Amino acid sequence: MARSDFWFTLRGINVYRECNMLRYLNQCSRGRGAWLLLALSALALELTALWFQHGLGFKPCVMCIYVRCALFGVVAAGLIGFLLPRSPLRLVAILVWIYSAWEGLRLSYEHTMILLHPNPFVTCDFAARFPTWLPLDKWLPSVFVASGDCSDRGWEFLSLSMPQWMIGVFAAYLLVGILVLIAQPLKPKRRDLFGR
Repeated sequence: MARSDFWFTLRGINVYRECNMLRYLNQCSRGRGAWLLLALSALALELTALWFQHGLGFKPCVMCIYVRCALFGVVAAGLIGFLLPRSPLRLVAILVWIYSAWEGLRLSYEHTMILLHPNPFVTCDFAARFPTWLPLDKWLPSVFVASGDCSDRGWEFLSLSMPQWMIGVFAAYLLVGILVLIAQPLKPKRRDLFGR
């Protein structure tokens, strides 16, 4: 077998496996389990943030509150998908998921840059700005009121700060969300006991 034939064969197998993976993701997006897992994973991160705030006494900054809102967007996307997995609103849930993950990634990166490269002329706001029709800081002040400083590193695990960990979390959410969106035009993989 020539070397070029070998690589072509490997590429053919990889494309087949990727297509299978996308079909599997399409199948998962049409069921409730994956959407529930998405919502519960983001909710677990929200509860962890609240535990850091109220249990350990860490004060959230404005960027932390905005990241918290992005996580609630992922929770909302998971709930929409869980309630309507087989309707066209599933695509709305996927788009909310991708948008929330993108905004969370962007905000976490921005917060990380503030932490890694402190500048006295670059500071975050004193209070989170919410639309007048959605004053979350007035409705749930224990969750959405910022009282910390964005340049305070606070918590670290394996020498990474919380915003750096959130970059990884939101990158994973974004990658999976984009793959699920790409998989939507494909037919879902059928369950076959003896098939590949």
